Amino acid sequence: MRSARISRTALALVAATALAATAGTAVAAPAGHTPTAAAQAAGRTSATVEAAQAAAFAHAAATGVGTQTRLRAVEVMADQDGKRHVRFAQLYRGVPVVGGDLVVHLGADSAYLGVTRAAGRAVSLPSTAAELTPREAEKHAAAQVRGGQAGAARLVVDHTAGASTLAYQVAVTAADGAPDAARTVLVDAATGSVLRSAPTVDGFLSPQVVARLQQRGETPHPRTAAGSALVGASGKSSGYPAPAVGKGLSLFSGTVTLDTTQTAARTFLLKDTTRGDAEIRDAKHATREDAKIFTAASALTDSDDTWGDGTTKDNATAAVDASHGLTATFDFYKKTFGRNGIQNDGAGPKGVVHWGTDYGNAAWYDTCHCMIYGDGDGQTFTKPLVQLDVTGHELTHGVVAATAGLEPTRVDSRGNQYGEPGALNESLADIFGSATEFSTNPKTGNYLMGEQLGLDQGFLRRLDKPSLDRLEGTIDYWTESTADAEVHAGSGVSSHAFYLLAEGSGRKTVNGVTYDSATYDGSTVQGIGRDKALRVFYQALTRYMVSTTDFHDAREATLKAAGDLYGTTSTEYAAVDKAWAAVDVTAANRP
Repeated sequence: MRSARISRTALALVAATALAATAGTAVAAPAGHTPTAAAQAAGRTSATVEAAQAAAFAHAAATGVGTQTRLRAVEVMADQDGKRHVRFAQLYRGVPVVGGDLVVHLGADSAYLGVTRAAGRAVSLPSTAAELTPREAEKHAAAQVRGGQAGAARLVVDHTAGASTLAYQVAVTAADGAPDAARTVLVDAATGSVLRSAPTVDGFLSPQVVARLQQRGETPHPRTAAGSALVGASGKSSGYPAPAVGKGLSLFSGTVTLDTTQTAARTFLLKDTTRGDAEIRDAKHATREDAKIFTAASALTDSDDTWGDGTTKDNATAAVDASHGLTATFDFYKKTFGRNGIQNDGAGPKGVVHWGTDYGNAAWYDTCHCMIYGDGDGQTFTKPLVQLDVTGHELTHGVVAATAGLEPTRVDSRGNQYGEPGALNESLADIFGSATEFSTNPKTGNYLMGEQLGLDQGFLRRLDKPSLDRLEGTIDYWTESTADAEVHAGSGVSSHAFYLLAEGSGRKTVNGVTYDSATYDGSTVQGIGRDKALRVFYQALTRYMVSTTDFHDAREATLKAAGDLYGTTSTEYAAVDKAWAAVDVTAANRP
């Protein structure tokens, strides 16, 4: 289900304080290039950022930037045809703006091609002097969580609804460390009223699903895997530390290869130096709500580089699945899109298993840029949530946070989230989470999400006919009410469009799973293949989506992406248009 991550408001703050050099990782010289080549690449990145900034101010009527605005580059992206796209966060009179993100598009000659912006109106405030003190804001924010403990308040401009409000952003944790209670709160800096209170940790399983399972008395029975998947032999070295190749007996993926680190003759660390130091650690049931979640956890070591026993009796088994998921997702993004890590900076993903007590969930946590995995709540979920597609889904939320930063439009008191941008976020996590399975195991990959959870309906969600998900009430087609649908329910619209683009309509069997995807108007859609569909959606996410992108915006974004990749007169471009029409998202019915 949904991502475990800090609210996108926190991302906006990070982006707003990031140096332009951070963005340059998207076009940095590949490993192995000489320092001179790397310096040249950095110079090109700097020149691109400067050109995009100049274009943004020169075309202020279109971009919405003004004399009180400063732009900070978050990411620079280069296309094969030479076009450049620079994603910016805004500062207004020196204060970071939440909901003011934009992408400036440049031609190969650095000429301005256009802009994609989150807000239709320019940021405007008479003053950035707060009437409330930070301590007063912290008190208001802490009241949102029972026994709430507020972190330091930070001044921001909230522009998420298209109107500017001076506000404080405050991270609030629960006194007992309960992860699902934590909130990121925006407090009006003039009145003290709470503008928004979003979950800090937003797990794979939504509060709505957990509540429905409990009401039904349903206890899922996860399907564990026996036998062999990928088997590796332990590598030995006389110089330590050194890369090694071990094997793990997992819960859900059979026997898998693990790239580890040998630190002594008979000591191995569950850390993969070949993938940017990707690593799994053991939280030993502790809970933290800060950036030290990973660093405070214990390193996992083994004497023979054979990890786990395929059951929960061995403490390392959950770590095997988690490590397999981290590296498989890292490999999928790098192999498929050339994306080098979640932040595209070469850093490998990290995670902690055995997090908390009776925590029946898993989540991506932006605070530590890591995954957290619970062992189950002992009632509804009795095994760790370390399945491959869980990790692929959650790490994709990290990718979305690092790029478009898609946000829900509202959050209720129970932490359920609503609105099309949030639904699109969930959909993308399902799309790329499913694709991670296909990439890792081409003969067993599928378009189902959470099929190993052991739910009575056989899966959590599916892309071909989303409405078969009865737990969340996922929908197949767009209607005007989708604008305020719960994000997992609404995610079916774009997931269905993706499936139709990849596989087409009608009955089809892939790797032993039968799909039968219908269209809104009874039309027939011819798929262009999963690989091309993934390229289109990734190009759209990274170049043409922003924090407020809804389904009609996503249609335009994917059309632009298809035009970039295949041309506006191509079969692929026409297929994108037809796939969205098949879920009733068209230019004619745009709200």
